[in-house]
Amino acid sequence: MSFFDIKNLDIEYQTRKETIEASKNVSFNLKRGEIIGIVGESGSGKSTVANAIINLIDKPGKIINGSIKLDGIEICKNDEIIQNIRGKKIGFIFQDPQTSLNPLFTIKEQLVETIQTHSSLNYDAAAKKSVNLLKEVGIENPEKRINDYPHQFSGGMRQRVVIALAISCEPDLIIADEPTTALDVSIQFKILNLLKKLTIERNLGVIIITHDMGVIAETTDRVIVMRFGNIVEQGKTSKILSKPESLECKSLVMSVPPTNKKIKRFKLLSPEGGQIENSSLKLTNNIIKNWGTRELNNKKLLDFVNVTKVFDDGSIISSKRSESKVKALDNVSFHINEGESFGLVGESGSGKSTIAKIITSLVSPSSGEVFFEDVSLHDPKNKIIKNRFMGQIQMIFQDPYSSLNPRFKVKNIIAEPIKFFQKNINNKQIDENVYDLIDIVGMSRQSLERYPHEFSGGQRQRISIARALATRPRLLICDEPTSALDVSIQAQVLNLLKDLQEQLNLTILFISHDLPVIRQMCDRTSVLKNGVVCETNDTESIFIKPKNSYTKELLKLMPKIESII
Repeated sequence: MSFFDIKNLDIEYQTRKETIEASKNVSFNLKRGEIIGIVGESGSGKSTVANAIINLIDKPGKIINGSIKLDGIEICKNDEIIQNIRGKKIGFIFQDPQTSLNPLFTIKEQLVETIQTHSSLNYDAAAKKSVNLLKEVGIENPEKRINDYPHQFSGGMRQRVVIALAISCEPDLIIADEPTTALDVSIQFKILNLLKKLTIERNLGVIIITHDMGVIAETTDRVIVMRFGNIVEQGKTSKILSKPESLECKSLVMSVPPTNKKIKRFKLLSPEGGQIENSSLKLTNNIIKNWGTRELNNKKLLDFVNVTKVFDDGSIISSKRSESKVKALDNVSFHINEGESFGLVGESGSGKSTIAKIITSLVSPSSGEVFFEDVSLHDPKNKIIKNRFMGQIQMIFQDPYSSLNPRFKVKNIIAEPIKFFQKNINNKQIDENVYDLIDIVGMSRQSLERYPHEFSGGQRQRISIARALATRPRLLICDEPTSALDVSIQAQVLNLLKDLQEQLNLTILFISHDLPVIRQMCDRTSVLKNGVVCETNDTESIFIKPKNSYTKELLKLMPKIESII
């Protein structure tokens, strides 16, 4: 029997120009001991529904119609009841544990305050309960760690603290909004297992909001698929994922990178339901002329040789300087051949992003050499040559929101690197290049006159790709380029990168902790752990016959949508 019910929920946002229906006639229920998932692309209304449950709808949004009942009590638009049950009867786990915790207070102070706000326990009793909560969510040495500050915990540990806060007042319902999006596969596995364990032991009801279909497959009992504020399909997870009926659900399932095989391209559905399989990248003669042709000769383009990087974090004042040093990379070697896609995979702190920063000369290695076409990128004697090469090495960053200048129009964002690396180019040539680049990434030329905030996340990432291509690079570094995107948008961007590599003979370094994406995108892959290369091989060999125990463990923990299809 359900203890939580939503019926006919309508939510609107009234702007000066129009009324946006964020939720339309949404109805579902939840039983104790059950986990349901809500999936959908950005703007589908899934987070809006979650926020409505605890009356956190941002203005000018408001609930127009509907009912929300917890244990038979109407809580919809009832401020007095919501104030009493928010945090006590309903716990909330937010996406980013870094911003969910106050950096100025210890974990103990934050847990005790939450417990005492919603209960009659005195300080000592609340402190004792706080230690037990940290132990319950799997934090080692909780008696000591409870006195630490949030910045002293890893991302996974911070998320465990947030879960401890969410369950601290014995709630009946937990809402988890993208609880594992920023976490590595092994940490994600532990967090999801923890949620499943708590659901059973505490007889909770849990709502997980996510765009990760692997998480949905391995965690939820039922799933709700939303699009444009509507529920387009809901039912048992196994049935929805194995035999989707709605076009939207079919599109989501088809867009998921398979874990058990490599495919040439992601199959996308048109609005009419037909498959879009062919390349969407159409290169004009003008683009080909400007870009030029490159012969693939299996030659080393980048050679990363015995690189060690030690950071002095400056956090420890000591006469023994070695105590404050962190070895981010330890004698790392690999090479990338011209025209191939090379993957770097590993957990947070493995050294992936440090490698990218060294290649782009944002940081220097403590020892070792990095060669680009046999020229050392960190030899002071090669400064002039190195500066010429910098235009040939470009980067696509993880977050398309913060990597674009919000004050620039798109045309200026794309034109800026062209002007920087081609000093003698005239305005007409700049415009031609900008038009070519916006064509390449599949966006209209009218978009050049707009600003970044006027675009979706996927469109912003396309703009970021256009900017990275502006210098006609030979090596494109993609640092988690799709981790912030919905699964169907991710598929579109990954298809675009595949097309770019094939038709422009690009060499790509693909950095990710998403193993299925690595399998689909990379010819060869290196697996990193704590700054050390565990294994380097053909990507398919790594997935089919991994040699290193750490690689085997990562593959074992990887969420697999195929497990229930």
